[in-house]
Amino acid sequence: MAKIGLVALDLDGTVVGENLVVSPRVRDAVAKARAHGVTVTIVTGRMFSAARPFAQLLGVSGPIVCYQGAAIYDVASGKAIRQTPLPLDVTRDVLAKAKADHVHAQCYADDTLYLDAVNAFSKRYTDLAQVEPVVVPDLQAAFADRPSLKIVLVDTAERATAYVDVMKSLLGDRAYVTRSHVEFVEVIDAHVNKGEALRFIAADAGVPIENVLAIGDSWNDLPLLTTAGVGIAMGSAPPELKARAHAVVGDVAHDGVAEAIERYVLAESPAA
Repeated sequence: MAKIGLVALDLDGTVVGENLVVSPRVRDAVAKARAHGVTVTIVTGRMFSAARPFAQLLGVSGPIVCYQGAAIYDVASGKAIRQTPLPLDVTRDVLAKAKADHVHAQCYADDTLYLDAVNAFSKRYTDLAQVEPVVVPDLQAAFADRPSLKIVLVDTAERATAYVDVMKSLLGDRAYVTRSHVEFVEVIDAHVNKGEALRFIAADAGVPIENVLAIGDSWNDLPLLTTAGVGIAMGSAPPELKARAHAVVGDVAHDGVAEAIERYVLAESPAA
């Protein structure tokens, strides 16, 4: 196996659970990887303001991927390196469909979360993201002529599962539809995803993609794990992700990230 030069970490369900705490073992493993000269980055669906504190805690100061790959930011400066918003027609169509179906929708622009209803669904999201939304009278009106970087649709797990197919049928190849959580359906530009963004990060770091270790836990991490030279699924990952991963480690409660780093980066003779 090639020597790992870059470690790419998903956040929710991977580095942190719903308590949003990074365990000492994970922090130690990341610190040791960095001390070995390995670059560490974050590849998350979170907005930058919600991801930056975790990056800083882990000592990551360079570029990280946010919004499922729709944006890349520099942690140290806080500046956006790249942003790929949704086309206006996609934004309009998704918001119209969600409203007709009574599905809670959220939009993002300038690293700000916008919604037009504060309810149990919005609270579920903001509690996890730890961000304050901007509430507008009408989300469709607010984004009628303003593209959204990402749209998140929040519903019960059962309805969200079915709504992935609804969105894919509506949008076809005009957008990339994925899930980061059982209750979230996310829509971003068709040309970006975590895997595509990882290639950008790896090239920036000067690390061949085959020398990249990536760790994730959900459906949105499939492009990430299949792009990296070594893709690791968390123990809590859905079967579809585990089936495509090179290996499976413990879940977030059992420090799967640390397990993967210890095995593939810190061990003298990593096992394949």
